[in-house]
Amino acid sequence: MRALLSIFFKGVAMGAANVIPGVSGGTIALLTGIFERLINAIKSFNLEALKLLFQGRFRELARHLDLLFLIALMVGVALSILTIARLFDFLFINYPVYLWSFFFGLILASVYFVGKTVERFSFSTGFAFLIGAATAVSISLLSPAAENANPLYLLICGAVAACSMVLPGLSGSFVLVLMGNYQLVMIDAVNQLNLAVLLPVIAGAGLGLLGFSYLLSWIIASYRDQTISLLTGFILGSLAVLWPWKSELYKTDAAGELILKSGGERIVEGYQWHLPAALNSEVLIALLLAAGGVVLIVLLEKAAAQKEL
Repeated sequence: MRALLSIFFKGVAMGAANVIPGVSGGTIALLTGIFERLINAIKSFNLEALKLLFQGRFRELARHLDLLFLIALMVGVALSILTIARLFDFLFINYPVYLWSFFFGLILASVYFVGKTVERFSFSTGFAFLIGAATAVSISLLSPAAENANPLYLLICGAVAACSMVLPGLSGSFVLVLMGNYQLVMIDAVNQLNLAVLLPVIAGAGLGLLGFSYLLSWIIASYRDQTISLLTGFILGSLAVLWPWKSELYKTDAAGELILKSGGERIVEGYQWHLPAALNSEVLIALLLAAGGVVLIVLLEKAAAQKEL
């Protein structure tokens, strides 16, 4: 029971991370030691599982799917997303610098703790790290698309975002920002339980995860150090999105007029990064929160190490 409770809280942490654009639930899974188990569990939804189901061998099916692990984790993820989405909506509006600062510190510490799991450094691992970092930075500089509520597009959003959510350093929420549907899916639809939007996204997420898990599992098994290095680069590159001091750039038409969504909200097209104007109380609190993010990752790492002993 204690083990399942631990998995549940790891799911809560993953769900919270996935709500924040720029933070990856996969990073949390990697840091808490459940990343490969999660990928293998998702991959187990195969023909063998169908065979066990139709034969009525439910106990064997549960073991094959690592079902208790998945249920505990997904309940934590779902509960976190449904509750924390409201909190983050409030924090993004009222305290954006503080929220970005905390996650900047958290992800900064993650670079070290994920990178140190590489067992053997070589030219290929170094190259993979640079490719990962460059890719994540490039993604952060892309301009978001327009919001689109077409069910087929929502299905594609779900598939792409879900793959990103389990990939450390590549944020599913930020991918939704780039695809134009972050506000629609992660804030509006979640808070209003809009099933017309959520069901296509969930269906796409399931299909995308199942296919992606096979590919990722094979890559990790065949090129583990290179894969971890690539993911570490992704995590480092994602810091560009999380930099606390930035101004939002809004989408405009050819005449320079703001383009608004149907509800009247402005559409974020990108960010303009800058340093804080002065060393004031806001900056000091932001630095303390960033340090808090670092400390949280250190504590998580120590807790995981003690369990391994």
